[in-house]
Amino acid sequence: EVQLVESGGGSVQPGGSLRLSCAASGFTFSNYDMSWVRQAPGKEFEWVSGIRSGGDLVYYADFVKGRFTISRDNAKNTLYLRMNSLKTEDSAVYYCATGYTATRRTARYWGQGTQVTVSS
Repeated sequence: EVQLVESGGGSVQPGGSLRLSCAASGFTFSNYDMSWVRQAPGKEFEWVSGIRSGGDLVYYADFVKGRFTISRDNAKNTLYLRMNSLKTEDSAVYYCATGYTATRRTARYWGQGTQVTVSS
């Protein structure tokens, strides 16, 4: 059974940090480019960051550049997102997904999400 299981979400104050993890199983994780995607209440999905299968290239949406860092450990089948200098507008459910899509129906695999709330 294919699974992408996100964890690490929570509530933090503005300026705080969180590290999200996405544990993959049931498929060859190291063969897939991966992304983090988010959805705030009442808004569309937003692509946040992506990383090539080998971890050698990373990509970021402009609104997180310089604050978020994506990484992966193929030996552990795990994707990460380090989020620093969090802002209230970063509050959303964060999903990991295969590929670089922000559309659930076009991603081969998609996790269940983890909630991030940034509030004072």
